[in-house]
Amino acid sequence: MALKHQIIALAIVPLVIAILAITAFITWQSASLTQDNIATFEENMQKAKETEILNLTHLALSAIQTTYGNAAADDQAAKDKVAAILTSLDYGQDGYFFVYDYDGNNIVHPRQGFRHGRNWLDLTDSDGDKVIAELIATAKAGGGLHKYKWQKPSSGEVADKLSFAAGLDKWRWMVGTGIYLDDVYAQSTAANAAMGANIKRTFIIVALIAVPAVLVVFTTCMLLTFHERRLADGRLKALTQRVIDTQEEERTRLARELHDGISQSLLGVRYAMDLASRKVKTNIDEAAVSIDRSVEALNDAIKEIRQLSHDLRPRVLDDLGLTAALEALCHHFAERTGTETEIDASGFTDRLKPEASTALYRVAQEAFNNVERHSGATRLTVRLWSDGGRARMTVSDNGTGFGQDGEPGRAGLGLRNMQERMAHFRGLLLVDSGADGTVLTAMMPKSANLPAHPQAEAA
Repeated sequence: MALKHQIIALAIVPLVIAILAITAFITWQSASLTQDNIATFEENMQKAKETEILNLTHLALSAIQTTYGNAAADDQAAKDKVAAILTSLDYGQDGYFFVYDYDGNNIVHPRQGFRHGRNWLDLTDSDGDKVIAELIATAKAGGGLHKYKWQKPSSGEVADKLSFAAGLDKWRWMVGTGIYLDDVYAQSTAANAAMGANIKRTFIIVALIAVPAVLVVFTTCMLLTFHERRLADGRLKALTQRVIDTQEEERTRLARELHDGISQSLLGVRYAMDLASRKVKTNIDEAAVSIDRSVEALNDAIKEIRQLSHDLRPRVLDDLGLTAALEALCHHFAERTGTETEIDASGFTDRLKPEASTALYRVAQEAFNNVERHSGATRLTVRLWSDGGRARMTVSDNGTGFGQDGEPGRAGLGLRNMQERMAHFRGLLLVDSGADGTVLTAMMPKSANLPAHPQAEAA
C-alpha cells in the first residue's frame, strides 16, 4: 500500500468504525427501549381492559341483583327476566353478556343465536382450550378471568378474547362478558410502527450529521497532509539542490587546487628536472642547484597532496582515534589561519563507534570552516568529554556569530549537515550564537557507543 493510501486509511478508517459503532449502539438501544415501551403499553392496555370487564360485570350483576336475590332456585319467571336483562345489556358491536348453566347449556348469547339451548361443554378452541368448561370452572371457583380464542361477531374472524366469569350458584348459572384483544394488538402494532419510524428518523439524522463530519475531517486531514507533504518535498528538493551545488563547489575547489597548486608544482618539477638534465649533459656546475630546486618543488607538491587527503579523510582518525584527530585538526587550523586554538579532551573516554567518531569529527571540521570563513574569531576552543558514558563536544569562538539561537535558515547548509549527522545517531546539536561569539554543543547518546566487552560487563 502506498504512503498516500496508508495515510488515508489511518485518517478515515478509525473514524468510520467509530461512527458505525455509535450508530449501531444508538439503534440497538432505541430498539430495546421501543420493545420495553411496547411491552409496558400492552400490559397497561390489558390491565385497563381487565378493569373495564370487571366494571361491566359488576354493572350487570347489580342490574339483576334484585330479581335474582328475591327468586327461588326453580323460579322460571325470574330466570327469564334475568336472561332478558342480560340480553339487553350489550355495548358496541362485539360487547355482550353470555350465560351458560353449569352443565354447559347456553342460556343467553345475543350475538350468536344458534348457540341457544345447546350444550357446548366440549367446545375446544384452536389452542386446545375447552372454553366453556374452563369458564364454568372459573365461575364455580368464585369468579375470575380466562383468555381463549373466539369468533368476533362483527367480522367473523377468530381472535383472542379475555372474559370474566361469575357464578349464580343458586341457579347454577355462569354469567360472563369479555373483550377482544386484537384491538389491543392493533394499537401495539401501531405504536411499534411509530417507534420504528422514530428509530429510522433518528438513524437518518445521525447519518446526516456523521457523514458530513467524516467528509470534513477527511478533507481537512488530506489537505493538511498534502500541504505538509508539499512543504517537505519542497524542502527536500532545496536540500538536494544545495547538496548538489556544494558537491559542485567542492569539485571546483579540488580541480582548482589540483590545477593551480599540485599541477603547477609538478610542472615546475618537470622543468627543473629537464634543466638539470641538460646541465648534467653539458657538464655545467649548476646542475646540483637545479636538482635541489626540483626536490623542493616536489616536496611542496607532496605536502599539498597530503593536505587534500587529510581534508577528505584523515588517517589519524582511523589509526589513533577521535582525540588525536581533533588535536591534529586544531594544530593544522592554527598553523593555517593563525587563530589561537586550544583543545581539552582530558575527561573523554573513547568508546564511540567508528561512524559516530567520524560524525563528531565532521561536525568539528565544519565548525572550523565556519569560523574561518565567517566569524573573524581570534580564539577557538574545543572541549571533548564523557558524561555518564555519553560523548559530549563543544566548539566555541569569540567571533561575530551568525544569528539568534543558531537559526538553520540563516546558518546555511553547513549547520544543517551537522544537524543531520547528529540526528542519524539520535544525537543533539545545540547552537548558541550571538555578538560575542558562538558555542556549538554536540551530544551523542549511549547508543552511539560500541557494545561493552563481555569481560568488562562481568567485571
